[in-house]
Amino acid sequence: MKNWKKNAIVASILVFVCAGIYLNWLYTQDTEVVSLTDTLNEEKILGATTLVMSQNNNAAVDAAQEDLQDDAQEVDGTVTDYFAAVRLSRQQSRDSAVTMLQEAMAYGEEADASSASAELEEIVSTALCEAQIESLVIAKGYTDCVAYMSEDGISVAVAAPEEGLQEADVALISDIVLAQADYSLADIRIVEVK
Repeated sequence: MKNWKKNAIVASILVFVCAGIYLNWLYTQDTEVVSLTDTLNEEKILGATTLVMSQNNNAAVDAAQEDLQDDAQEVDGTVTDYFAAVRLSRQQSRDSAVTMLQEAMAYGEEADASSASAELEEIVSTALCEAQIESLVIAKGYTDCVAYMSEDGISVAVAAPEEGLQEADVALISDIVLAQADYSLADIRIVEVK
């Protein structure tokens, strides 16, 4: 009986995730795709409550760009579509992982199904945590935000205010991440998107 309930919950969550992917796809299908480096200013990578203004720190720039995916969109000088493109790309990669895990659960042995179920729960937990962080950052007055959690840390891309992100902004965003996720301050990367 418990197994049936667990499967019903997982199935309902997957339906919601698929619906979100479909809506994101509908929203972004008519826009043109450009490189992520066209929309990110790689000189302004924030981390550990300080602004890193150096092109010598290419490892941090590369890690942030890799974490935030390879595709971005920009229309009429706005970054709104950038955030939608990153969310869509993130969701598509999660959906493919979920599909593989569901197949493993359906066709695998009990041990494989148990491990796949645990990984599926981790994906759902990560997605919920990212959504909470994004919602809280937007609630603090920022135009848009996208968070991407990985084993190495969390990257948070924030639409920059006109005056740019200040140390107080970095501290506020870092505080939100620390309250919602189990990362240390050194694991948080904040990327300013203009």
